[in-house]
Amino acid sequence: MRYPRIDSVFFTENRSQLVERLKPDSVAVVNSNDAMPRNGDQNFPFRQNSDLFYLTGLDQEQCMLVLCPGHPLPAMREIIFIPKVSRDQVIWYGRKYTLEDATKISGVKTVKYLDEFDVTFKDLMSRNERIYLNQNDYPKYVTEVPYRDLRFGQKVRIDFPAHQTERLFPIMTELRLIKKPVEIELIRKACHLTKQAFIRSLSFIRPGVMEYEIEAELIHEFIRGGATGHSYAPIIASGADACILHYNVNNKHCNDGDMVLMDFGAEYANYSADCSRTVPVSGKYSVRQLQCYEAVLRVLKSAVKMLVPGVTLDQVQAKVCSLIDQECIGLGLYSEEDKKNSPDRPLHLDYFMHGVSHFLGLDVHDSGNRQVVLRKGMVVTCEPAIYIEKEGIGIRLENDILVDDDPVDLMADIPIEPYEIELLMSRQ
Repeated sequence: MRYPRIDSVFFTENRSQLVERLKPDSVAVVNSNDAMPRNGDQNFPFRQNSDLFYLTGLDQEQCMLVLCPGHPLPAMREIIFIPKVSRDQVIWYGRKYTLEDATKISGVKTVKYLDEFDVTFKDLMSRNERIYLNQNDYPKYVTEVPYRDLRFGQKVRIDFPAHQTERLFPIMTELRLIKKPVEIELIRKACHLTKQAFIRSLSFIRPGVMEYEIEAELIHEFIRGGATGHSYAPIIASGADACILHYNVNNKHCNDGDMVLMDFGAEYANYSADCSRTVPVSGKYSVRQLQCYEAVLRVLKSAVKMLVPGVTLDQVQAKVCSLIDQECIGLGLYSEEDKKNSPDRPLHLDYFMHGVSHFLGLDVHDSGNRQVVLRKGMVVTCEPAIYIEKEGIGIRLENDILVDDDPVDLMADIPIEPYEIELLMSRQ
């Protein structure tokens, strides 16, 4: 574990808030993520199920949390199951949690080995009418791989067909929307590492470097600072490829006269940062590049002020699109007359075609939808952009914002003014 242990009180409080929202006579189960096979005898690096981490702090595969708040025995109301590891496994692959470790991390007093799960679970189900099943209901997420929570839900429906099933996803979404102080501090740490990586990269970028070399500078600083790595596949897109929203092959030369769009963020203690900056490969913006850059920066500064309690991201989006529209006209991309001649499709969509904000936390696209009314303690991104493919210009600027009456920019100290960037790049 690369980060200091999080106080188990945080996880205990999260479970308590979850239990308060469960219907009577219920059992709830959350599984860890799988260790995913890579090839040969290798797995991909493990990343915990965000919901299980939020409720337990456990950062290991093959763990389960079972909640049965109505059980007459207090020791059976919260149970964690972990794998029993042999000495040979420890010698070959390292230590895994002991029963005592799991209790210290999570605050759950009853910890059992997985070989006790079937008998225990059948007893709990015999006492209750319904079970809450966890699965990823994020609307844009599609996978052909049946992950552990999904497989468990399929088995429960076969083994216990007379029980009612409930969705845990809406409750977990509600809980995770408001960030507690410890979460905000972890996100701040991720943002700080992101700042350090960005500053490091500015002293490296110059004509002729490869996009993946810039990516390497970022990951160097992340790992050096104790991050697990990138919170998502980084986008290092130079020239016209900056207009490809999810470009991440990062395999081209950066040419003199181009800009490079960097969309990246550190993941620290499983919490994400999400940052975008667009910098000149040569170290100095051209007149046209600067004109477009300052247009996006003006929108960002205005949009951050909109992220206050009581509004929705849809409402913010509408206001930002109006600002982008005026900036596009100012940049000569189209005219007011052109707008009148295109009543059915807003012309700004040719230059800004994505959302300006999404929720951020344990996932880079965290729990919540665009119709949720913002409240204090939520963390969202702010990422206006203008893409002019025919000019080879793509500019996106993105900071992470803590929603409050006076929104708090968690990336306010990451250089963004063009003169700051040019100054830092001049010190190569």
